[in-house]
Amino acid sequence: MIIGQDEAVEAFLDAARSGRMHHAWLLAGPQGVGKASFALAAARWLLADAAGPAVSKDRFDVPDDHRIVSLLEAGSHPDFKLLERLPKPSSEELARSITVDQVRSLQPLFANTPSLSPRRVVVIDAIDDMERGGANALLKNLEEPPAGTIFLLVSHAPGRLLPTIRSRCRLLRFGPLEDQAVRVVLRRALPDADEGELDSLVRVAAGAPGHAIRFAGLDISGLDAAIEKLAQHGDATNALRTALGRTLGLKSAQERYEAFLERAPSRIAAEARRGRQDMNEAVALWRQARDIADRAVRQSLDPTMTVVEIAGLVAKLAPSESAVKG
Repeated sequence: MIIGQDEAVEAFLDAARSGRMHHAWLLAGPQGVGKASFALAAARWLLADAAGPAVSKDRFDVPDDHRIVSLLEAGSHPDFKLLERLPKPSSEELARSITVDQVRSLQPLFANTPSLSPRRVVVIDAIDDMERGGANALLKNLEEPPAGTIFLLVSHAPGRLLPTIRSRCRLLRFGPLEDQAVRVVLRRALPDADEGELDSLVRVAAGAPGHAIRFAGLDISGLDAAIEKLAQHGDATNALRTALGRTLGLKSAQERYEAFLERAPSRIAAEARRGRQDMNEAVALWRQARDIADRAVRQSLDPTMTVVEIAGLVAKLAPSESAVKG
């Protein structure tokens, strides 16, 4: 079941019921709000309904015992294809992009008619990750869509896509979820999480549960508290940032370190939005922190020194001693 995106679900169902289903859909919105989940659920619904037995036209659900479900779960449905970034050879790290070769791998699928029904579905998660050559190759299929094929293109930044791709798609917008919907999604994904951790993750999510799930089990509330202490009180003796650097610099703390690289610049950005500090100064601090965080990953910078440097930028948000006395 898709949580919190009722308008998108209803728009898609309306198109299907009308018999005027567009061949390509651009699922656009912030990362982590359920676009990929929607795409996979839509593919399951479309393929199940087309192959029979027919499913409800009023709900976006397919019974678990439907014959198409087992094929999709086994990755063996002949009329379904998912394109996403693949792991690098001998590594768990994902490739930087969806390659043109992956797009070209669709051609044998399109060379024949669908096997189990008149319909087939291609999901691309996310088209933002596609190489330029791959995007051009995909465009040819969007311009001359193979019979019975529905394309579901996930996009976190549709403005960056080729205009010719956007123009071939029907746009379906996805927005941030309400906190209660976020909690429902998180509870389903993290059944063992206690209420305190869920509270922290709901705050971190900012309407995007997929974003918050990455932080499960990392004591994000404690990390945010340390960042907030720096922002509120500064670090005149360097003791706070040094201790934080030692803690997050450990090899065993890699995931919390990566969370810090995201959370600390976000805290500076929040200060800029609140307007309680000189806007230009806060934006400059945010840019510095974001640049360091980006380089930390790409260039494998020393974690301890990286944390100390970024924490120092957060500490500059604190009121000066003279301001406090005044």
